[in-house]
Amino acid sequence: MSATNVYAVIRAPRVSEKTARLQELSNQYVFEIATTATKADVKAAVEQIFEVKVESVNVVNVKGKTKNFRQRAGRRSDWKKAYVKLADGQSIDVMAKA
Repeated sequence: MSATNVYAVIRAPRVSEKTARLQELSNQYVFEIATTATKADVKAAVEQIFEVKVESVNVVNVKGKTKNFRQRAGRRSDWKKAYVKLADGQSIDVMAKA
């Protein structure tokens, strides 16, 4: 996988209270990914970018919300996120590399 393709798969880390808890308790990290990305693509991209061993990947399709924009109905885009579990003893500093 080329370097440009790797960064097309992983868009950004998701940082929230829930993801911080996941990092501490189960060594899982959450990333926003391309809607066309597969589990194998995500695993290869994370291993190449962060130089870690990925144990498992879970992918979730997030449906966009319907919102009102100035009295008109609108819809946010659908997106995809990946929960990446790392091998024991490994970690990622998502704020430094992202």
